[in-house]
Amino acid sequence: MEKEFKALGKPIRTPLRELDTFPKPPDVDMVVMESDEVTSLCPITGQPDFETVIIEYKPDKLCIESKSLKLYFWSFREEGHFCEALASKILHDVQKACSPLWCKVTVIQKPRGGIKIKAEAVAGEMPRQC
Repeated sequence: MEKEFKALGKPIRTPLRELDTFPKPPDVDMVVMESDEVTSLCPITGQPDFETVIIEYKPDKLCIESKSLKLYFWSFREEGHFCEALASKILHDVQKACSPLWCKVTVIQKPRGGIKIKAEAVAGEMPRQC
């Protein structure tokens, strides 16, 4: 029996914190998912922050389904997170969802006050380049 997706193919009108997965297709060695539409709030001032999030991972047995990832990103819209903490949170949630062999999450916060922040969180042994 195939796994039922929580988000894909369903009318979802609220953010979700759970990431759906599916079996890794043969020969897929690396997956990169990127969104420049992630928003959160500064945990101190409450001002909006706009981020680009890049998730790179070497799947073991599972891959992340993209609609659930969009809904997952949406869940940060009303939450306060420093850029660095957001990178760490996303990394741990990706690890929990699909147990990749290696994963790197990069969060690039658009400039506010003239300062651009880029934070990277990494888990696992970095794959060798061919």
